Amino acid sequence: MTTDIASRRKLPARYAAVISPLVLSLLMTFIVSLISTLKSLGLQPSMPGIWMVAWGLSWLVAFPTLLIVLPIVRRIVGVLCEPVR
Repeated sequence: MTTDIASRRKLPARYAAVISPLVLSLLMTFIVSLISTLKSLGLQPSMPGIWMVAWGLSWLVAFPTLLIVLPIVRRIVGVLCEPVR
């Protein structure tokens, strides 16, 4: 039996302020560390392991940074952009 994602229980809206930077930091560091590792090492057998270490370290920095910086970014965007009507 397959379960549709939309029918699963969801977290309360109050968690969005943490879940959003969590997902953003995971995806961004995954992609950026992959590109950076590939550029530095090229394709070689040890690359996946080195990439995972680089990804973990970059995520450890990115997630708390996003938690601190995201409210500031939202204020800056609010100053620069018209509100949604």
